[in-house]
Amino acid sequence: MQLEIKNVSKTYNNGVKALQDISLTINKGMFGLLGQNGAGKSTLMRTIATLQDADNGSILFNDIAVLKNPNEVRKVLGYLPQEFGVYPNVSAYEMLTHLADMKGIANKSERKEVVEILLQKVNLWDIRKNKLGSFSGGMKQRFGIAQALLNDPKLIIVDEPTAGLDPMERNRFYNLLSELSTDKIIILSTHIVEDVSTLCNDMAIIGKGKVLLNGKPEILEKSLEGKLWELEIDKSELAKYQKENLIISNRFHLGKMKITAVSNSKPKGDFHSKKPSLEDVYFHEIKIQEQKYKELTNA
Repeated sequence: MQLEIKNVSKTYNNGVKALQDISLTINKGMFGLLGQNGAGKSTLMRTIATLQDADNGSILFNDIAVLKNPNEVRKVLGYLPQEFGVYPNVSAYEMLTHLADMKGIANKSERKEVVEILLQKVNLWDIRKNKLGSFSGGMKQRFGIAQALLNDPKLIIVDEPTAGLDPMERNRFYNLLSELSTDKIIILSTHIVEDVSTLCNDMAIIGKGKVLLNGKPEILEKSLEGKLWELEIDKSELAKYQKENLIISNRFHLGKMKITAVSNSKPKGDFHSKKPSLEDVYFHEIKIQEQKYKELTNA
């Protein structure tokens, strides 16, 4: 099972280059697409989901040419968009039954069985008769996954699924996605590093419509080993250290600011070595791209 994206580009009518020559190979399991808001993640997800056309390039899922045969792809596709709307005055059971009918599960007894199994799988069975308008954000996302699973898809796309969820709901959602990923390709599009580090065995970082970095999270983390340095400073000193070092992030801890620098050797001062995390990889790549963009615009 494989999804192959080759040289896909998309420019909107207003001139924004949303995707620029994107190429990725995605295998079975969880794949994380990490990037800032506006990086092009949702455009790529909508293109794979056949909701919009690409200007050029190709997408192949197993033996299906996605852009040329959208109806074939939709038979094996489950999609949870960034904003999943629900009818507030309809119960979860009624709505999922209606959606199952729309997706072609015509036999009444089969439809009933599928709906009941899915509501149990996403842990909504006990509140199946409750109106969707009364659901929390996490419950709505779990219902969204249930509708995405109606046709037993082999390719599932979830776009920013944990944004706005509290830690408990996010953990439930992590567990659900992990269970589903054993025999499917699941693409998780997010700007939350924790989503990728927790769930994904492969990933890519996207920015300004381009693939900036891709690979396995643990290998990407190793690329910064011996190059990360941390120091606790007064916040008034930040500008000074930014002039002298490549500072990729700063955060407050117990009222003090901690900065992280990237350097092949120990910077001046009381910096100490820091073990790399996926968040450091992400911040480093974004910082490098910001510098390149600034150099281009100032040239």
